Amino acid sequence: MRMIDNFRYDYFFLSNFFPHTMVVDDKTFITNEHFFQASKAQTTDDFEAVRNTSTPRDSKHMGRVIPVRLDWEMIKQDIMLKGLRVKFSDPVLLAKLLATEDATLVEGNTWHDQYWGRCDCTKHGGEGENWLGRMLMQIRDELRAARWSH
Repeated sequence: MRMIDNFRYDYFFLSNFFPHTMVVDDKTFITNEHFFQASKAQTTDDFEAVRNTSTPRDSKHMGRVIPVRLDWEMIKQDIMLKGLRVKFSDPVLLAKLLATEDATLVEGNTWHDQYWGRCDCTKHGGEGENWLGRMLMQIRDELRAARWSH
């Protein structure tokens, strides 16, 4: 079976860092990373500060230093799924996701993310839960099913 094991180059659109304006709950975000990181905030001021950072890297950094809402660990997967569903409601991105066909999607990385991806550094050697890849495959399956039901 074919595997897409990193979200760079031709597959950068799968990354949360991919620049793609999206509107969630009447708020505009320039990447899904901005939406995800801002959603961690306990206060409106922190939410807006993260949302308005200029790069996804900045939003990720800020999301690590703001006080995080107490229920974050319980809701973070739901938040990610919500953002991904909005992102891939765009017809161009939807077509690109569907074009991955049945490839296994793995967010391979070397920055030690073993929750959302699979860390391929020498220390971790390909370990990881790959939740981002799993959610992308779930959405791809949902979109494929929705297209067939019409």
